Amino acid sequence: MKYWLMKSEPSSFSIDDLKTQKSTLWDGVRNYQARNFMMNEMKAGDQVLFYHSSADPAAAVGIAEVSAPAEPDVSALDPKSKYFDPKATPGNPIWYCVRIKFKKKFRQAVSLEEMRNHKGLREMPLLRRGNRLSVQPVSQKEFEIVAALGEGKP
Repeated sequence: MKYWLMKSEPSSFSIDDLKTQKSTLWDGVRNYQARNFMMNEMKAGDQVLFYHSSADPAAAVGIAEVSAPAEPDVSALDPKSKYFDPKATPGNPIWYCVRIKFKKKFRQAVSLEEMRNHKGLREMPLLRRGNRLSVQPVSQKEFEIVAALGEGKP
């Protein structure tokens, strides 16, 4: 099993939206490295920290689980979608996404600031300067620390 952090702006899709829908395709990702993580490395059962970006404060807010392997992102094929890619075709879809399902919302959000100040999270990719990936790996230890903080445990 692997561990991940996936970012979403809460105004677009929040942890509460995922809780209501129960599961969703994580579509619309248009970064090759993030796509490659989904396409080549994410497997059903992998655990995900759900992170609200462009929020006040930006924070990890819950846990999701990868529930299905990568599949072509059909939003790339839809000319009406803001994620349309004219180079994508049914035979060469270019973009892929995974399905995730809701597991839990944290009792308290774990802010970016709180993560920056935690000694055990210093190597976390999210905290590296210039790292803006919407899908990124985290270690099991980092996942466990953030999950514990989200439940109010030191």
